[in-house]
Amino acid sequence: MSETGNGADPRTARSLRTAPPAPPAPPTPPAPTASATRRGVLAAGAGAGATALLGAAGAATRAQAAQAAPAPGVHATRGTQADATPPPAELAPYASYWFPDSLPQGSPGPGITWRSLRQWTPESDPDLAYNTATVPLAPRFTPVPPNAGARGGQARISSLVSFGPTSRNPSQGSATADYYALTHWAYLDELVFWGGSSGEGIVLAPNAPVVDAAHRNGVPVLGNVFLPPVVYGGDLRWTRDLVQQDALGRFPIAEKLVQVARTYGFDGWFVNAETDGGDSSLAARMREFLGALRAAGAPYGLRITWYDALNSTGRVGWQGALNQLNQEFFEDRAGRVADTMFVDFRWTAQTLAASGALAGRLGRSRHELWAALDMESDGWNSTVHWDAIIPRDRDHVVSIGFYRPEWTLSHLTDRSPGAFHHADDRFWTGESLDPAHPAPEGTWRAPATAVADRSTVTALPFACAFNTGHGERWYEDGKVTSGTPWNHLGLQDRLPGRRWAVQSAGPRPSVTLDFARAWRGGSSLLVAGRLTAPATVGLHATRLPVTGSAVLELVHATEAGALTLEVGVATREPAAPGEPVPYTWLKPQTEGSGRGGWHTSRVGLSSLAGRTAYGLAVRITARGNRAVSWRLGALSVRDDTARRRPASPSALTVDASAQQDGKASVRLSWRRAAGPVRHYELYRLLPDGTRRFLGGTCGTALHLPAVTRAGRERAAAFEVRAVDELYAASAPAGTTLPWTGSA
Repeated sequence: MSETGNGADPRTARSLRTAPPAPPAPPTPPAPTASATRRGVLAAGAGAGATALLGAAGAATRAQAAQAAPAPGVHATRGTQADATPPPAELAPYASYWFPDSLPQGSPGPGITWRSLRQWTPESDPDLAYNTATVPLAPRFTPVPPNAGARGGQARISSLVSFGPTSRNPSQGSATADYYALTHWAYLDELVFWGGSSGEGIVLAPNAPVVDAAHRNGVPVLGNVFLPPVVYGGDLRWTRDLVQQDALGRFPIAEKLVQVARTYGFDGWFVNAETDGGDSSLAARMREFLGALRAAGAPYGLRITWYDALNSTGRVGWQGALNQLNQEFFEDRAGRVADTMFVDFRWTAQTLAASGALAGRLGRSRHELWAALDMESDGWNSTVHWDAIIPRDRDHVVSIGFYRPEWTLSHLTDRSPGAFHHADDRFWTGESLDPAHPAPEGTWRAPATAVADRSTVTALPFACAFNTGHGERWYEDGKVTSGTPWNHLGLQDRLPGRRWAVQSAGPRPSVTLDFARAWRGGSSLLVAGRLTAPATVGLHATRLPVTGSAVLELVHATEAGALTLEVGVATREPAAPGEPVPYTWLKPQTEGSGRGGWHTSRVGLSSLAGRTAYGLAVRITARGNRAVSWRLGALSVRDDTARRRPASPSALTVDASAQQDGKASVRLSWRRAAGPVRHYELYRLLPDGTRRFLGGTCGTALHLPAVTRAGRERAAAFEVRAVDELYAASAPAGTTLPWTGSA
């Protein structure tokens, strides 16, 4: 792109632009009940009539959750939080977004709340309990790669993903399966919660389900600070607000950013300064601000990624390189400023090579530079000079920075979960859909062919029900307990990182995450096709210590054909990348038949006691070389000792509600159960004695947008249970919501 001096012309320059615009205003919510108090009913935008399966994440006190908040659309005074009593029925929580300090001129659009980050406090945050992640960042390891081209310790991958609009992005998932349910965490080193716009807010905190899912897989998540180009509404005063100093020389917004990340439970910030018009003095202040942000966040392990836009002249001049004009935002004389840099799309093979060399001279790794790749329009059809980033015949030059890889969903006509995962698998794995057998290279160089996968499966107990974090229904023990579509990434399992490594001397069967049936959650693993030879399906790469009492258990169903089943446990790694995993094969014993044709099979691992399990697999042999259809609903490895139910949560409470015409919007919270908890599940107890699943969360608060009165019942009954790593549920804690008016 053409540039003038050190700045690019924004009319022709490609930049990291705004997230999708805010959606239209929601329908009128239910009117509040008389019991809905001013403190108890909070505003963050009304739900749009969704009827089930929403999760929340967070662990704020009910006192924090009961603070008043500005209502969407309320006119705000510049530089302050909106000071108005919210409409009491608007209970739905949304992901948080702010301006650094001063607010735009005029009035916000429908459904938008203008907020000042400088004035934010945890105590005044009405949605804190719904937006706080609780899953810690898991350590992970790098197994021997399944193909000779994938390398560990070289290029890594960052992804900038827009999971929804800036405003009205649900805190807890929503009642649709049409969602970017990212599952290929094994190849990611960092996820940026991308978004922001001049009309809504430019500082975004990631919602809890995204953070909880990423952390379970060892991936840090960054919030986004987006100072937009002037042509997209950017205002240089927001840059000045960001880097303002108080009378003592401190940077108050840097301190707020650290406080937000710590309170909400995510891992740092992506800083993208694209508002032009500054000078070298402002650039120096920005560098000092980054230093203050880094210093304040360092004790907590927070990280910073800087986007290549603003340079040392104070102008926005996208360099497409790490060079003398922008290196001070990456490394200055005092040391590290940003942990990584997202190098703008203008890079060339020459500028990336020079960037890597400069990083080395600065004492930094060349792989701390992300070469930006724009996936938003064409995905795997994009033209990419791969050898400039990850050449096959020499060391990787820099790392990969994907911009908007959710193209794998957005470009589809059929946006069903199955169609999405097929596309997403192709993006990450390649056309072969098998990282152990990559397809002949074409124009797309899939990450699995170049970057080693990682795993967090290192301790017992371990279980996976192949739940992707969205689905058309919710299943428990093979039975549908909610027929409502849903998404909530916090409920996602740790899925196999390699999708799908299959070994067979005959035809390769189809291996997919399937949504037609499930044992638990919304999906299961389906293996289907004509087998003329045994087929080995690799599952998780692990580092599990095997004890004398360890057992491996499968829940599975054969839907077509007859077959024999074996389980594989590898007690050593392959000798080299691309070599087969050396499994020890064991024959499980089927112990019983479950609901709907599901069977439970178990095998003791005492013969492997004292060793480490490096990988898990199943091997299927068809009887008569016929087509088979076999479904794996759950896998677990645990010590076969007396199992205790997890402790129960307590004090399930209706914090706020609003009722109209036999429907209620409800906010609930409870006290955390003692001991380890994977997540919580909330149910409705119906008058006929059945239990209906309403949602799950890793935290201790849940919003239900539309609970419908069942017949003439006098009160809606709820219960919440704690669920452990093996999906055992605690005894419930219960409460009721009395219905108002006659049935």
